[in-house]
Amino acid sequence: MKYYYLEPEVSGGPGENATMDTTVHPPLVTHLHYEFDGWLGDGVVTPFPCYLVTEDVRDKIIKSDFSGATFDTVEVTTSELFEEMQPDQKLPPFVWLKVNGNAGRDDFGIAQDYRLVVSERVLDALKPLGISNALTEPFEAP
Repeated sequence: MKYYYLEPEVSGGPGENATMDTTVHPPLVTHLHYEFDGWLGDGVVTPFPCYLVTEDVRDKIIKSDFSGATFDTVEVTTSELFEEMQPDQKLPPFVWLKVNGNAGRDDFGIAQDYRLVVSERVLDALKPLGISNALTEPFEAP
């Protein structure tokens, strides 16, 4: 099976309620608060080192029985910039995608350089749900 780096849209960053240990790399996040500054419509977004997916994407991942991922709740807010630039934009519900698989073996994994790696099956499943602003490139296991 083929694997790919998937670098999702960055739509904002950690909000003031995020709880993370920044003394380690990557930071260890125990409570994810994501504040959107804008949103281009993708079903997967990232604030390093975390990933958020819409509930539709989560449902597709669960239904497809992909390996290497679990889900948790996320606190989502919008910034003043978001409200100014996209005042009529309503965000869909998002969840925290926790990646715990091995890159190049599971459907979801984190590479040694801390980038997200997904299987071709995942990439094919996500494309219709919206990842047009994400960057993808082939991944080869070391």
